[in-house]
Amino acid sequence: MRLGVEETLGALNAALGPGGPVWFKETRARHLRVRDFLAPRRALQARFGDDQVPERVVHAIVGLQGPGVAPVLSCAPTPAGLALQLRRSAVFERVLGAVAAYAAPTVPAAPGPRVVLHCPALCGSPCALRLSQLRAVLVADHLARALHAHRVSVRLVPAVRDPHMPTFLQQLRVDWPAASERAATEALRSRALAELTPARNAEALPPGALGRVCLKELVDERGRTTGYDPNLDSCLVTEDLLAVLAELQQAVQDWAEDSSLGLAAAPDAGADSCMVVHVVSCEEEFQQQKLDLLWWKLDDQAPLRQKHLVCGPVKVAGAPGTLTAPEYYELRHAQVCKASALKHGRDLAQDPAWMEIFRVLSVATIKFEMLSTAPQSQVSLGALLGQGWGEQSVQWLSSLCSCALIPQLLLALADSSISTKGTKSGTFVMYNCARLATLFESYKCSMEQGLYPTFPPVSSLDFSLLHDEGEWLLLFNSVLPFPDLLGHTAALPCTAPGLHITARTEMVCKFLVQLSMDFSSYYNRVHILGEPRPHLFGQMFARLQLLRAVREVLHTGLAMLGLPPLSHI
Repeated sequence: MRLGVEETLGALNAALGPGGPVWFKETRARHLRVRDFLAPRRALQARFGDDQVPERVVHAIVGLQGPGVAPVLSCAPTPAGLALQLRRSAVFERVLGAVAAYAAPTVPAAPGPRVVLHCPALCGSPCALRLSQLRAVLVADHLARALHAHRVSVRLVPAVRDPHMPTFLQQLRVDWPAASERAATEALRSRALAELTPARNAEALPPGALGRVCLKELVDERGRTTGYDPNLDSCLVTEDLLAVLAELQQAVQDWAEDSSLGLAAAPDAGADSCMVVHVVSCEEEFQQQKLDLLWWKLDDQAPLRQKHLVCGPVKVAGAPGTLTAPEYYELRHAQVCKASALKHGRDLAQDPAWMEIFRVLSVATIKFEMLSTAPQSQVSLGALLGQGWGEQSVQWLSSLCSCALIPQLLLALADSSISTKGTKSGTFVMYNCARLATLFESYKCSMEQGLYPTFPPVSSLDFSLLHDEGEWLLLFNSVLPFPDLLGHTAALPCTAPGLHITARTEMVCKFLVQLSMDFSSYYNRVHILGEPRPHLFGQMFARLQLLRAVREVLHTGLAMLGLPPLSHI
């Protein structure tokens, strides 16, 4: 069984006896020089009074064993509290001897609830997609990947119908189904017609509208406890709205049909055994509440659990509020091309292989910008251009963009200053991914030239040679906790009360940025591929195995974002 941070923390807290959790894992490099876990002094005083922690408890901690529990080297009282250090060489050996186990999510013993992910922003065309809606799309796609990785059964709604949307989603590396045919709406239409309220003052209905359905009764019934807006009173029923409801209805019914056929995908089928998560921008939430209530009004089998994952707004300093998702993509793509031309001293825009790299880098930039912030919080992109972008650069960028708005937008923002932290994080991660690929390619070429021997069996490596603090930082903060992080990303508080739900979709981006920073610092300081001398090979292979684990974790994290690893930039 692989070692786990959460298993180790659970065993440490249990060793202290009854009470709440006390121990926490250290993450900062300066603390990891002397300890790996700490039970703070104040927390221990609250547990044991002013007396010292009993010696028997300390002995029990040092001798801790159990599934997933990391081996303990020492536990001693310090001014900060009980400081615990692991047997690091043993942890290196356990983890690096089973790299694949740490680069994959923990598979739950029992399947979780089935989830319908509904992203209403995908009902329209890409040209009408605002940045806040684009954020909702990226959050839904990332969440779907995380749930799939944990073997949660997921249905994605709506299937896109606009002929241009699949191309744009493919450009963004968003995996979403396209529609083949519309779900039947006859039953819902009949029920809606029976529920229509009389028109008020000869109210003129827009094309495609059947009339209004009163929702006040449902708002009064559910709004007090779940958080529906008390101002909701009615919903204008249109053919498009019925089509969305029919698709949601069909997604739930398909699971019930699977169960009736004895398929394993739906162990406890029925509307009550699945959860519908509406991933919406903050501007769409009010309309989505109407859709929820209308579904309950028109369908007796509608799922009882409908939750809203509301994504906060996206603010861009100096940019018009009409900036669309395709325009935003084109601007980021042009900036990537420009940066590459400056770096390489030549324009690579005509090289198909490089253009594919530029497309990946553009999407990476966008996804890290949109997903590095908790979904319920506002994203502030700053101005879209930084200092030093003169008119000549603007004209060069404009030549790469097909949208008519881009040249004016670029000129308006040419002299703006920005915080580059969010802008550069995606390319920074991809750059370090390419550095890892180059490292292993260099080793392979040197091995083929006879400078280094072939990689020995992992079981023969001496991991006690890994004593640099940067090596422990990479293993302890990145490789070891990675399966737990993936589990938190896929965790949805299904039973939480209320209408709204939270998701930790920012965790993977933040983790990959921190991993890249730690790797970059270590790589710049330590010469991995040393001189081809036999007495240095042992340490070199141990370091390569550590970085192999880092590479696998990095690739898995990027896959959770729909991003392929790059071998060069």
